[in-house]
Amino acid sequence: MTTVVIGGHSRNIGKTSVMAELVRSVRPPAWAAVKITQYGHGARSLNGEPCSCDPGEHGFLLTEERDRKGRGDTQRFLQAGARRSLWLRVRRGQLVRAFPALLRALHREEWVMIESNSILGLLDPAIYLFVLDRSQRDFKASAQKYLERADALVTTGPSQSDHPWPRVDACLLRNKPVFPVGPPDYASHELNRFVRQKLGLMAEAPIDGE
Repeated sequence: MTTVVIGGHSRNIGKTSVMAELVRSVRPPAWAAVKITQYGHGARSLNGEPCSCDPGEHGFLLTEERDRKGRGDTQRFLQAGARRSLWLRVRRGQLVRAFPALLRALHREEWVMIESNSILGLLDPAIYLFVLDRSQRDFKASAQKYLERADALVTTGPSQSDHPWPRVDACLLRNKPVFPVGPPDYASHELNRFVRQKLGLMAEAPIDGE
């Protein structure tokens, strides 16, 4: 099983958009897409009620998306062309316990793309891409832990020369390939080429007329 992991330093910085675009653009692999979401114990919604995304007493919940319509992250992966789309909801500290179930669900898959940082504690992917938005000051501890392992940085925010994270060693962000992307499609031919080369895939056939 060949895996590509998409991580990043915070929420809502474009990780899902980057991954959906790679699922769409980097072929011929038929990707199985996985989103991993970790929650604190007793996750609550905004009104204080138990959250429907809480993984429950077993510590994790693994589901497979079947609906290709809608705007959910797992639905977006199917819309982008993923052959399967899985969502692992797991309580913090329980990823080790959930990992065997995820492996069983993926045991027949040759190409897997995962949105997560913490999964790096359990597997060594072919590529780890780190999504970065310098306009967002939050930098999760799990992201900082694995930043050194990133093969490349994918920047989604405005270009800035400053280093907005004083607790993060700036050296960890240097000497890595950087690929800027942005809305609406988060596309980058250079990033696609980098991923294909790292995976040992043949170059895409030219489009007629180009």
